[in-house]
Amino acid sequence: MNDKFYITTAIAYASRKPHFGNTYEVIMTDAIARYKRARGYDVFFCTGTDEHGQKIENLANEAGITPQKYVDGVAGEIRGIWDRMGSSYDYFIRTTDENHVNAVQKIFKKFYEQGDIYKGYYEGWYCTPCESFFTETQVVDGKCPDCGRPVEQAREEAYFFKMSNYVDKLMAHIEANPDFIQPESRKKEMVNNFLKVEGGLQDLCVSRTSFKWGIPVDFDTRHVTYVWLDALTNYITALGYDPDKTYEEQSEHFKKYWPCDVHIIGKDILRFHTIYWPIFLMALGLPLPKKVFGHPWFNTAEEKKGGDGAEVKMSKSRGNVIYADELAETFGVDGVRYFALSEMPYDQDGRICYTNVHARYNADLANNLGNLVSRTHAMTKKYFDGVIPAPAGEEGPDADLKATVASAVTEFAKNMDSYHIADAAEVVFSMLRRANKYIDETMPWALAKDESQKARLGTVLYNLLEAIRTAAVLLTPMIPSTCEKIFAQINTELTAWDTIDGFGKLEAGKTLGEAEMLFARIDDKVIDEIIKKREEAALAAEKAAAPVEKPEGCALIGIEDFMNVELRTAKIIAAEKLPKAKKLLKLQIDLGYEKRQVVSGIAKFYAPEDLIGKKIIVVVNLKPATLCGVESNGMILASGEETVRVVFLDPETPLGERVR
Repeated sequence: MNDKFYITTAIAYASRKPHFGNTYEVIMTDAIARYKRARGYDVFFCTGTDEHGQKIENLANEAGITPQKYVDGVAGEIRGIWDRMGSSYDYFIRTTDENHVNAVQKIFKKFYEQGDIYKGYYEGWYCTPCESFFTETQVVDGKCPDCGRPVEQAREEAYFFKMSNYVDKLMAHIEANPDFIQPESRKKEMVNNFLKVEGGLQDLCVSRTSFKWGIPVDFDTRHVTYVWLDALTNYITALGYDPDKTYEEQSEHFKKYWPCDVHIIGKDILRFHTIYWPIFLMALGLPLPKKVFGHPWFNTAEEKKGGDGAEVKMSKSRGNVIYADELAETFGVDGVRYFALSEMPYDQDGRICYTNVHARYNADLANNLGNLVSRTHAMTKKYFDGVIPAPAGEEGPDADLKATVASAVTEFAKNMDSYHIADAAEVVFSMLRRANKYIDETMPWALAKDESQKARLGTVLYNLLEAIRTAAVLLTPMIPSTCEKIFAQINTELTAWDTIDGFGKLEAGKTLGEAEMLFARIDDKVIDEIIKKREEAALAAEKAAAPVEKPEGCALIGIEDFMNVELRTAKIIAAEKLPKAKKLLKLQIDLGYEKRQVVSGIAKFYAPEDLIGKKIIVVVNLKPATLCGVESNGMILASGEETVRVVFLDPETPLGERVR
């Protein structure tokens, strides 16, 4: 088989490090991509980062760096985590890539020229974290209906896309393709809440003028492209889409993989992918994706034995965020992958806490899989000098074990094909439990005591090794590194999917490889210590986020005292560390009317090269002071004690202005 299969994640927003819920999506998508490759498909797996928008511009300003430098850092961190989790993507797109930027500008212009976009004014509610506009009826108690954060009123000139031009066509497509939106419950939500509402689907704002960090509209440069029009088009620009050509004229690479077979996305962005994105594609004259799958979320559960604590959303302010790379430090990459894939239901939210991960790791990976491989390998080594024995006649529970293995192959494929990933994992681990039970039923250690049972003992061990091999083939998309170790231990090259279409293909007579522990049991004390440290960190975060009380003993001054302090705007033109003082930087500043030298205790928090060109506020009428033998003529404004933050000004601020 060489059928194509194009699969994508939603591209991760490059604002912060992705938490476990974000990382689940790439793990799930990777498992599907690996499975499809194993079944013979020509897979193209695309992921990446969404790097524009007001939120990122704000975060970059807070950090005192350019938005491009900010997203370069976060995108690198995201890609590093994707790689750490073993993601086998074929293409990693960034929306700051030049080819993507050029294509988006052409797409925007194409929409405008064909009458799908018009200029107007937007006035309504806007959620900065979600980069989303909402109507009065969509807002819930003054908060965003998607993320629950406060929204704010916004009015600005903007371009709008005429959604009404394509609504009927989209509804016809959804009705003609019942599997287009999955799970079924998500489809009903989209249709009833957005497409069939009174008044119909409103036109979509597709540009902004209140910030600059976005793809400029090249024929009206006051505007930047709305982040969702920018982000959604990554699925076609990653394939080299050329807006100047028809579908038939596109490259062979593009036509090979488009339309996409499935977009794997979080349920919170289903509206953008099942309404706005199909309409954009219709306007471009392109086929629609075959399926959009909106997966549930991972919510954090309280750390309680049995994992039955109350659920809350992951939140930095709550101090309960769990990161995949940090989990991997304790449970290993495959331990994290397995938990993610086995714990998330098909259409209901999953639950994660260290207690839950620990319980599933020990029960499934260490006890069930790891112990089965270890026992079987050790018995083959002990009773047959490590040589895989040839099976003899079938008896006792043999037939049931073989039937369970055969059923697992069928059911695993069925569940993976329908994206019931947790159910697919359970099928294999149920089969492994049956293999462990088979050991108890056949008692190889008892058979070994009777020379006349040598052939029977060989059959039992062969059946166990074959069951293990089959499980490893099935589990390779989920825990690939572990399965490579299993294949090495049983010394087989029969790792392809077509080698498990019948029981008994493992080559007898070959010598097993070296034993290696797959998953060591993790003691409760280790997890208890981790939980304790996380709780302490959460308390510290809560304390840090608490409102700052007014300092005691703060003496009041009159306006005449304040006016005696001369504050002026200046630019840093040179900066260097003082060799004899680790905390001090020597700065050369330009006040417009003169240049000065100022010594400041900010070396711990800022590198000299990052300060060059920054505009600041300086107290210019301080008496000169000598610090570590260097004269200082002024003081720069900054906040904080343990962490110092310099007050940076807008780059357009004139030099030498008095600050009042």
